[in-house]
Amino acid sequence: MITVNKQDENTFQVTIDEDNSKSTHTVTVDDKYHKKLTGGVIPKEDLIKKSFEFLLEREPKESIMSKFDLKVINKFFPEYESYISMQH
Repeated sequence: MITVNKQDENTFQVTIDEDNSKSTHTVTVDDKYHKKLTGGVIPKEDLIKKSFEFLLEREPKESIMSKFDLKVINKFFPEYESYISMQH
């Protein structure tokens, strides 16, 4: 289960709870990148949840950085932005 809690306008705490263990991550996303990926039509929380679903399909939760900006995903997974853009 992925839970996203807003800390401020651009910062979110994400908790992944699976297999009787949890991991916690702090993620930032600015308005410009949010709009680039979603056209602004889905809330940032939904974008982050979809982003973590994307990551979890590719790596275990323990491999996900504990603190990062959403833009960094595309550096590791070049298909990320096109995947997210097709999700809404």
